[in-house]
Amino acid sequence: MSGGEIIARILKKQGVKFLFTLCGGHISPIFVFAQKLGIRVIDTRHEANAVFAADAVSRLTGVPGVAAVTAGPGLTNTITAVRNARLAQSPLILLGGAAATMLKGRGALQDIDQMSLMKPNVKWAAGINRVKKIVPTLERAFAVAQEGVPGPVFVECPIDILYDEELVRSWYGAKNKEPGNLRERIIRWHINNHAKKLFDGKDSASFDNPRPNISYPIHSASQITKVVARLNSASKPVLLAGSGAMMNPQKANELAAAVSQLGIPVFLSGMARGLLGKESKLQLRHHRKEAIKESDLIILAGVANDFRLDYGHHIGGRPFISINRSKEDLTKNKTPTLAIHADPQGFLIALSRILEGEYPNWIEALRARDSKREASIDAQANAPVDRGINPIKLFRALDPELDQNTILVADGGDFVATSAYTLRPRKPLAWLDPGVFGTLGVGAGFALGAKLVFPEHDVWIIYGDGSAAYSLMEYDTFVRHKLPVISVIGNDACWSQIARDQIEILKSDCAMNLAFSDYQDVGKALGAEGVRVETLEAFRAAVVEAKNSVRQGKPYIINAIIGRTEFRKGSVSM
Repeated sequence: MSGGEIIARILKKQGVKFLFTLCGGHISPIFVFAQKLGIRVIDTRHEANAVFAADAVSRLTGVPGVAAVTAGPGLTNTITAVRNARLAQSPLILLGGAAATMLKGRGALQDIDQMSLMKPNVKWAAGINRVKKIVPTLERAFAVAQEGVPGPVFVECPIDILYDEELVRSWYGAKNKEPGNLRERIIRWHINNHAKKLFDGKDSASFDNPRPNISYPIHSASQITKVVARLNSASKPVLLAGSGAMMNPQKANELAAAVSQLGIPVFLSGMARGLLGKESKLQLRHHRKEAIKESDLIILAGVANDFRLDYGHHIGGRPFISINRSKEDLTKNKTPTLAIHADPQGFLIALSRILEGEYPNWIEALRARDSKREASIDAQANAPVDRGINPIKLFRALDPELDQNTILVADGGDFVATSAYTLRPRKPLAWLDPGVFGTLGVGAGFALGAKLVFPEHDVWIIYGDGSAAYSLMEYDTFVRHKLPVISVIGNDACWSQIARDQIEILKSDCAMNLAFSDYQDVGKALGAEGVRVETLEAFRAAVVEAKNSVRQGKPYIINAIIGRTEFRKGSVSM
């Protein structure tokens, strides 16, 4: 059995259903044998998108997504996506090809020091230099990716551990038994000895090892008791739930029920968006900073005091409870009144079993303020724009057209941030954004993963015209693999999120301007459908057409020409 087949068997055993790749001779046996074993192989047009897709699968299923990329530039192309997964605390496995074990450092094709490059960007990195080490290394990789604070793992797979022994020996010339001079005999002995070590014990690979239980910090009964006491004495508590509370997606609905049972007004972010559905009296969407400042108890569930909470300044001197798997995030920038190093999801579910809160006056006050903000947004939606469609009005028109089974993928700056104020995810696991790294380019990869995991769902990519360029070519992948998704590109011919402050502060639009390009024609060239729209009426018609198109198996692009507004002025984060 070759190393490539051993890897494929381990992936199958670990519950991997999809393998994302961009082909390369260094890694061909991995995806060829994976396909033979029934794993669906999706080949992308850029390695970063293969990793983004694996990331999305991880977030939506809890089973680490897997990407396999070739050596050298194939691997370096993944760095941004891998680092994004690291900061988003997403478990995934990256298999990287590498030069043959005997040729490393000797100028082989695409041979670089990959381990030094990857170690700072992943949770764990390991190289395989013997076929018999494949099974234990990969089993450890899957465990490390999921335990504690999840994260990406890199496994380097040299080309000579992946192919059949006889073929590798022929590459090395190790089968040559012709006599030669002393130097040639020494070289032949060295090659044969290396090959023997490489393949020694290869037939001992076992696929029957039990999968270990995934460990992560668990709360104590006394911590539950302390929080109950705090909540019983609070009249204005507020809960902030983020991606750190969604690390076990299989329990998303259970968490939603728990949050509803607790009755605490809640702000949702990251992977927690959509947790309570489209409408919930507990969920608040606006004026989070003001709610925090008026609260008498703040609970951070999988949320760190980073730039999004002004490094803890929003909380100030108010009492707050932090629940987090990460020790670093637990106390980042501010020491909690009560620090609970545990899984936030498990904690909230356990808490809900013994506590049912009611804060009607507090919730009513918060919702009244939310309603005023919604009215203000409606007014801004009706404001005239210099050309095209008011982006707020666009999203106000789109939201009621989204089906219950809809997943929204956010990839952009100004346009996407506007969507976050106006679009309402319908249910848990219905919103995907890059996370704290703020990475542009996640759109197509995330959509690939989402459509594979939930083929019956509509998957919409909300693109800025800037971010669309990073992955629009993956419409070729959507078409080839029959994965119909819809993209809405907010086209204002500008890097608007940056331009807002740059133009005001530096009085320059240098490097800010794009063109009102016909992005929909990119999709058409690749076998998809699409349309350019410049009025709200045309946009509404395009939404209907897009939904019909994906029902017939064809991906779709709506290239929406939008005007510029003052909605998000002063939005640059520091």
